[in-house]
Amino acid sequence: MASSSASQKPASPMDDDKDKPRLTEKEKKANHIASEQKRRQAIREGFDRLTELVPGLAGQARSEGIVLNGTVEYIRKVMLERRAMIEALEARGATVDADLKSSLEMLPAGWLEAGGYGDSPAHSDNNGDRHRAEGSGSPGGASEPDLPEGAG
Repeated sequence: MASSSASQKPASPMDDDKDKPRLTEKEKKANHIASEQKRRQAIREGFDRLTELVPGLAGQARSEGIVLNGTVEYIRKVMLERRAMIEALEARGATVDADLKSSLEMLPAGWLEAGGYGDSPAHSDNNGDRHRAEGSGSPGGASEPDLPEGAG
């Protein structure tokens, strides 16, 4: 005698979806708003972390543009210092590990010499001045981040 359970098909994941109640438009909107708030909070926390890590950014009014430009300039300065140290070591005959040099080789050609992303023609006005956020005491906008003594 054949059992009735043998003739039944196993439940598929699609069957499970039919049993779940659908979200209302109000619930979908609430979920979307919550997801967006979470995404924005993660971005804010990232910018806050950058202001803690990059010298000269702590305590400034947090403009995302200023934080990003300051971060780019700081990375550029550190990379220039790294290149100078590597060149000095090699001039003395030392062998520098390829891993230390690889980060310099990954940069776009001329990036260090041109002053980074913000100095591209697409980010300059007709006079060649860099666009900066308004509201600082320096000509053209935001002031440069304070660099550690002896840097720059």
